[in-house]
Amino acid sequence: MEIGVYTFADLNADPANGATISAGERLRNLMEEIELADQVGLDVFGLGEHHRADYAVSAPAVALAAAASRTRRIKLASAVTVLSSDDPVRVYQQFSTLDLISGGRAEIMAGRGSFIESFPLFGYDLDDYDTLFTEKLDLLMRINAQERVTWKGTHRPAIDGLGVYPRAERAIPLWIAVGGTPQSVARAGSLGVPLAIAIIGGAPERFRPLVELYREAGRRAGIAPDALKVGINSHGFVADSFEAAADAFFPPYLSSMARLGRERGWPPMSLDQAKASAGPRNHLVFGSPQQVIDKILFEHDLFGHDRFLMQMSIGVMPHKAVMRSIELLGTVVAPAVRKALGTA
Repeated sequence: MEIGVYTFADLNADPANGATISAGERLRNLMEEIELADQVGLDVFGLGEHHRADYAVSAPAVALAAAASRTRRIKLASAVTVLSSDDPVRVYQQFSTLDLISGGRAEIMAGRGSFIESFPLFGYDLDDYDTLFTEKLDLLMRINAQERVTWKGTHRPAIDGLGVYPRAERAIPLWIAVGGTPQSVARAGSLGVPLAIAIIGGAPERFRPLVELYREAGRRAGIAPDALKVGINSHGFVADSFEAAADAFFPPYLSSMARLGRERGWPPMSLDQAKASAGPRNHLVFGSPQQVIDKILFEHDLFGHDRFLMQMSIGVMPHKAVMRSIELLGTVVAPAVRKALGTA
């Protein structure tokens, strides 16, 4: 199993003292996090794309290219590229450039995104939410597969036998990220595209039917089983003890979730509810190294997944604690999981 980290590079105020971190400082910290993840043997580092004041990364390929010069082996992925409001030609060009710079380590995780700010920012209509993604995914897959493209759609000017450059030296790995929509899951399976499922609430067991639907859709489409890769993306944190993890993670996590809840009409989460979410059969992958190992293996029994990515920074987490979490994930958790699964 591949194990890694993803982040949105949060900028909102520290709930302990109200202080904010600048975008520059957060990005410099981010480079240290990616460099450490590479050094401790993690497989993937992903960056989300957001267009809001409370996140530092709106151009994942640029930040990942900076990280490419400081790393040697770790895969560098978007998590996610908001494809509906982007141009597939530019997405391919950015990530093919990253792939060439990094020596073949770029990946694209395409999705609709968890916010809608990019739609008015780039002049798109939310009424076209579904068709935008479907059309642009089709174009991106064609560009990724062939140098010269002929394509016609509804939301973008047609392309008539034109080349898209520079070309990566391979097809760039492309994942589809979903939050739980069965239609999106089935489409990923029928296309034979790897699937990343975000589990950020509720019991993991309720996502198992989605994984089964994905694999069945792939089987019906004649896709080879080994092409149907599944990734699980989860909120989580690792520290030397559950108590240390709780001290570092829960204050900014609860503050961030309360802020998002006010926007979306969610009730606030209590500390007791957050701690319950870290239980062995709930969604947070959290606690001491052994607790995190046990949770990842429990979920592997459910899904048989190929990749696990942890979102550690939800709100402004202490940089030192995040670095320790990355260190433990790479040096303790990942080796134990690989040994247990016979992939060490």
